[in-house]
Amino acid sequence: MFWKNKNILITGITGFIGSNIAKRLIELGANVVGITRTNHKQSLLFFEKLDSKIKLVNVDLCDLTGLIGLIGENRIDCVFHLAAQVEVGIGMSNPYLTFESNTRATYTLLEAIRLSGAEVRSVIVASTDKSYGSYPSEKMPYEEDFPLLAKYPYDVSKACADMISQSYANDFFRLPIVVTRFSNIFGPGQLNFSALIPDLIRSSLGYSIFEPRGDGSQKRDFLYIDDVVSLYLLISKELSDNPEKISGQIFNAGTEKPTSVSNVIDIVNSLIPFRDYDDILQKMKNKKTVGEIDVQFMSHQKVLNFFNWKPNTDLKLGIEYSIEWYKKYFSKKN
Repeated sequence: MFWKNKNILITGITGFIGSNIAKRLIELGANVVGITRTNHKQSLLFFEKLDSKIKLVNVDLCDLTGLIGLIGENRIDCVFHLAAQVEVGIGMSNPYLTFESNTRATYTLLEAIRLSGAEVRSVIVASTDKSYGSYPSEKMPYEEDFPLLAKYPYDVSKACADMISQSYANDFFRLPIVVTRFSNIFGPGQLNFSALIPDLIRSSLGYSIFEPRGDGSQKRDFLYIDDVVSLYLLISKELSDNPEKISGQIFNAGTEKPTSVSNVIDIVNSLIPFRDYDDILQKMKNKKTVGEIDVQFMSHQKVLNFFNWKPNTDLKLGIEYSIEWYKKYFSKKN
């Protein structure tokens, strides 16, 4: 009953994670306000007709005055800040856009919360495992006290936003803020096809040709979206109830079971065989990867200790669930 009639603000609500959080909150009786700067309909939010059950607002996250009014007028209780420029490649080609979207937007939102007069009880700032930068594989998994060694524009933009968020949570401003750093998230509703798993599934279903971005040796950790949504709500509720206990904290989450890109390709191929599987393998040979970290995976021991949370959905099962959703999506779309 905690979420019933709560006023929840989600930035990046048309994105993969934002739309899934909104879906869960609608089911729990919350009043959801979503910020979007686009009328782009390629989103789970519109595909499952969730947009009619929430309040969508078009506002620039760098517009301090507009955000102050939005937060105050809607008497926001909890915030999920998910909006970001998430593509590593765009970060390399357009660092200015990446810093504006990921760093400036974050401090503008937090300042708006501070000045709004609303009694915001929980602010979750979604970060990334890439904030840690590149560590040798023997140092893995990432733990929350690792120094941030971000190097590439996307990684740096998120690391800066993390530090700014912790500044707003300190003893001077005392905003109730938690920063989350989760591993790669996948599942139904992920329509950013630059991400590995949806790109592979789309290709295996025959709607595209998969173009590998490396030799397949990079190792990553993958979390299923339902597990992630549950953890977000757990953290937000605890922060709202006990801000003195967890405000200012960083929480990592992953499976602690990294897998190579090649293995992910093989899993998808075992479920729905690629027509050009041999071509994919050939393309990966001697393919150089630019702007990507070799090995990344996360510890979830801290969230296990604080919230008794650990991931419940293994990679292959999550991919099976995802394939069924994408079949419906492409069938309706076409």
